[in-house]
Amino acid sequence: MSIQLRDFSVLIAVIMIVIMMVIPLPPAMLDFLLIMNISLSLMILLVAMNTKEPLQFSIFPSLLLLTTLFRLSLNVSTTRSILSTGNGGEVINSFGQFVVGGNPVVGFIVFLILVIIQFIVITKGSERVAEVAARFTLDAMPGKQMSIDADLNAGLINEHEARERRRQIEREADFYGAMDGASKFVKGDAIAGIVILLINVLGGFIIGMVMFDYGFSESAKKFTLLSVGDGLVSQIPALLISTATGILVTRAASDGNLGQDISKQILAYPKMLFVVAGTVAFLGLFTPIGMIRTFPIAILFAAGGYYLLQNMKRDQEQQIEPSEDVEVEQVRSPESVINLLHIDPIEFEFGYGLIPLADTNQGGDLLDRVVMIRRQIALELGMVVPVVRIRDNIQLKPNEYIIKIKGNKVANGELLLDHYLAMSPGIDDESVVGIPTVEPAFGMPALWVNDEMKERAEMAGYTVVDPPSVVATHLTEIIKKHAHELLGRQETKSLVDRLKEHAPALVDEIVPNLLSIGEIQKVLAKLLKEKISIRNLVTIFETLADYSRFTKDTDILTEYVRQSLSRQITQMYYGDKGVLKVITIGPGVEKKISESVQQTEQGSYLAVDPEFSHQFFQALDQQIQRVTQMGESAILLCSPAIRMYLRQLTERIIPDVPVLSYNELESDVEVQSVGVVNLG
Repeated sequence: MSIQLRDFSVLIAVIMIVIMMVIPLPPAMLDFLLIMNISLSLMILLVAMNTKEPLQFSIFPSLLLLTTLFRLSLNVSTTRSILSTGNGGEVINSFGQFVVGGNPVVGFIVFLILVIIQFIVITKGSERVAEVAARFTLDAMPGKQMSIDADLNAGLINEHEARERRRQIEREADFYGAMDGASKFVKGDAIAGIVILLINVLGGFIIGMVMFDYGFSESAKKFTLLSVGDGLVSQIPALLISTATGILVTRAASDGNLGQDISKQILAYPKMLFVVAGTVAFLGLFTPIGMIRTFPIAILFAAGGYYLLQNMKRDQEQQIEPSEDVEVEQVRSPESVINLLHIDPIEFEFGYGLIPLADTNQGGDLLDRVVMIRRQIALELGMVVPVVRIRDNIQLKPNEYIIKIKGNKVANGELLLDHYLAMSPGIDDESVVGIPTVEPAFGMPALWVNDEMKERAEMAGYTVVDPPSVVATHLTEIIKKHAHELLGRQETKSLVDRLKEHAPALVDEIVPNLLSIGEIQKVLAKLLKEKISIRNLVTIFETLADYSRFTKDTDILTEYVRQSLSRQITQMYYGDKGVLKVITIGPGVEKKISESVQQTEQGSYLAVDPEFSHQFFQALDQQIQRVTQMGESAILLCSPAIRMYLRQLTERIIPDVPVLSYNELESDVEVQSVGVVNLG
């Protein structure tokens, strides 16, 4: 209720500002509003001085517009009162009589000086600073975004911190863009002040002689003083607001407010105060200014320098503590042991010889490549890859690197940074000479060649890649291979929350009424294990909503989901091929597998005897070799009833060979069997 009342009060205030331009106000009300205008301007200036960064006062552009409108509406009201009644209220009379001593010429000159200070010095500078800040902020956004992504991939920040920093960058761009436009209001306000003053003086002079029967000099003096008083009353708040604008747009990065920064930075060099004291004393001794005027100031600066020097020495003595004691305390603290329990989802460690890969100062772009890898996998598999922790490891060989998944090494390789990896097209060229090796991602034979041999290898049809690309490809394939391990319940919860923003009814129907987050995670992990993208979460959840009412078996639910993703799976393996060539499973083998399925309370599993397994893999290996010699990729095709059991049988021996069912292929796809797995 308080928030609604506050919003309502702001609306009423804006409406009243507009009404002030139309309805005449009594002098007492004008006095109150003029003092309120000065008070608000002073408060805005003090708030601007005490902000640590501009975004803490992000409402300032809109507030600047409202205060300018309020000040102009007051100008309209005071002008109406002065010209119609010859009375602007006690505040305007006081500024006209007391502040400028009743002299209209002095008042006019003071008014012009204030306008010149505001218009030419403060407003012009603020406008330029705001314009340049807006331009540079927009130009710097891509670099800042890349810096955030690099820190995120290096593990320096988490996802939440990265999101907050991106939001901060967007708000900075919006703020400085708004300030660039809002500074034009201040400029227009200064011009309007001059024009209104001239109108008041000329109009008052004419009205005084025609309507009030004043003499020439009396009319000129009275209305000039009132007009100048009105101008001063309006220009002083305008000057305060302009100063606040300048302070806000010129604030640099800092941990304190303006007062703290000035006292800390200007007084950071106490010895310079002695130099200032000596210079002032010199002026008193050798110029007509005299020692009486300069020595008190010189003594003040010298005393301040001595006081600050003593404080600095005292602070340094208090801060000197043995660093060993601090480290011992850190080791003894229980938090140091707790931190050791954390395991990073993905780690990339390398020997000291590969430091140039990750060091941006040496041209390394590994962090940028990791950013692209995470984006690529998000598009291909539909999952958010956790932060990749990148660090050097002196226990490794200089040119060696290893990749860990949840603390366990899953892959390694060696690089020669001054060479290129050349992979043969199938027919080796004896003229291409290099260091024999194995391509780490796919295990193909390759050569490390130098710069001179690189062109010859490319001419011979070799695929030549640089070391950073070798690492990026290897890391990408490892992440894809272990994607199902990286998708836990927390990651699944994030995907579900993301889907709920677009399809709340679908998510609410499933979670938690039909399936838990853990059961959904199992289905998604089974899909990822067979490299099926989970990006189409809507279709996956629609299928789960349909079939989870009848079964909670995640294996069976996964099969239903795969069939719903038939178009995606077909495109994945069929692509632009005219014919999809597959290895089919013979009827006898399918029958044997179907009969070997055991049903338990925990679900169903395949139980086959070792002799059948041996014969099956022998027959399957023969067919895979035949297909490979034909230049085709091996794909197994079977009936839907045994697909998941056939996958259970083959995943430990040949995990990279996909197993599809007839229901997972679109009806318009031409399928050709190039081999049949039969026994006996």
